Amino acid sequence: MSQDSLVMDGNNGVDGSADTEQEVNPLGLNRNAPMSPERRFWVGTACAAGGVIGVGAAVPLVASFAPSGRAQAAGAPVEVDVSTIPVGEMRTVEWRGKPVWILHRSPEMLATLETTNDEVADPNSERPGYTPPYAQNPWRSRKPEFLVTVGICTHLGCSPTPQLAATPGPGLPADWEGGFFCPCHGSTFDLAGRVFANKPAPDNLEVPPYQFLSDTRLIVGVDEDNQA
Repeated sequence: MSQDSLVMDGNNGVDGSADTEQEVNPLGLNRNAPMSPERRFWVGTACAAGGVIGVGAAVPLVASFAPSGRAQAAGAPVEVDVSTIPVGEMRTVEWRGKPVWILHRSPEMLATLETTNDEVADPNSERPGYTPPYAQNPWRSRKPEFLVTVGICTHLGCSPTPQLAATPGPGLPADWEGGFFCPCHGSTFDLAGRVFANKPAPDNLEVPPYQFLSDTRLIVGVDEDNQA
């Protein structure tokens, strides 16, 4: 079991939709079947490797994360001391080559979720594959104050940019309450990782398996259905 891996504080991150066709390809695969989070990640990674034309600070995912030896070790779980994350700030750790965001939300941040509830595409996180049962709640988390989500857009696999302050900016609406913005194609997510309606991203940001070991420590990669 690994300790905190590739820990980065700050607001860096990058987007991308894998359209499906209503036909069966020569290999017998149904192209109209919903794409799983894992498959969408690798399709997005392949697109990024081939060259993604982004906007502003969009950076291909593979280039923006240098995997550590510990995180590469067969998807080993990652432990995080959340007591060291200040309120209102976010930490990024690496798990299975993916960026996992841990956001310590303030009461004011949590209050914005009531406002955005009517503006997001899947407010109750009912679409399969991206939200485990323990995160199917208004906060999409085990504990309201801590959001744990994979920092990969569900469109084409870029990593959105955290825009946590309730301040409008380029590509953001005037009433922006804080959240995540993918500059590649303009998808926006609220502070629970829920995608806003009528955006390219088809789903909310993925919540990885995780659980709390104590009041101050959590482990990414392990939950009731996924054991180390």
